[in-house]
Amino acid sequence: MPKKIISIIIPFFNEEKNIPLVYDKLLKVFNSLQERYNYEIIFIDDGSVDKSPEILENLTNQNKNIKYLQFSRNFGKEIALSAGLDVASGDAVLMIDADLQHPVELIPGFIEKWQNGAEVVVGVRNKNNGEGLVKKLGSLLFYKIINFIGETKITPRATDYRLLDKKVVLAFRRFTEHGRMARGLIDWLGFKREYIYFNANGRVNGTACYDKIKLIKLALNTIVSHSLLPLKLAGYLGIAITSLFGTAGFLLLIGKYIIHNSFAMSFTGTAELAILIIFLVGLVLACLGLVALYIANIKAEVTNRPNYVIRKSSFDRKI
Repeated sequence: MPKKIISIIIPFFNEEKNIPLVYDKLLKVFNSLQERYNYEIIFIDDGSVDKSPEILENLTNQNKNIKYLQFSRNFGKEIALSAGLDVASGDAVLMIDADLQHPVELIPGFIEKWQNGAEVVVGVRNKNNGEGLVKKLGSLLFYKIINFIGETKITPRATDYRLLDKKVVLAFRRFTEHGRMARGLIDWLGFKREYIYFNANGRVNGTACYDKIKLIKLALNTIVSHSLLPLKLAGYLGIAITSLFGTAGFLLLIGKYIIHNSFAMSFTGTAELAILIIFLVGLVLACLGLVALYIANIKAEVTNRPNYVIRKSSFDRKI
């Protein structure tokens, strides 16, 4: 019986010190699994400007199971993961970070759950060593919002550290979104899933390249992609405010011009007009802001630029 192939996807940006470390750790894991599995390790260089490309070239020359894609510039981690899924040839594909925060020693557990029937095995953080309070609270808030308004439920603290069966990978390749969150799309696909819980390690070298601005953009793209509620909310808000202030305005007119109530009489015509104008301007701006998010998303999809451009590749086949 031929051995099954496990593809490992490692997206990275400027990780020259971590690439040899994660490679050595992965090699030890697969040496222990070599009786049953073959492997390929696919590094996705997301436009690195350090010595990472040279290190990858050396590793590729040393080991035929090491492959890489080098982007022409930085396209972002989500696109790098998608590129890896596009070229992976394994019976199962496992995604892992290059910074060693994902414990490599858990890989046999992922494979075991896959062999027992799981089509998606998701790594979920119990805690993340070195995670700041702002990032922790932001993550908590994001998952609360997306699971409240989203059409797809996303597991809180789920990570990109996950294993996908080949049928899941083939289904993922059909997505055409540009502003994407890979794990959100994988959750949308469904399939039979299992979970592995772990404590994330601290970074061994370097600093995280995914800063707060990028995380906010990713969160906004995910909310827009997976929920229509913000767009509907503009309509609901308009109906609610129009009803409330329409009723209040009607009562104010009755009180001022028919009943002659003293409180209503204290409102001058200028004051009434100013309140009305400010209310309408605020309502229009709020609606335009929400609609603008969706228009931006539509523009990106209609423009239909390629998700990534490859500068160099170790793959023999045309991509």
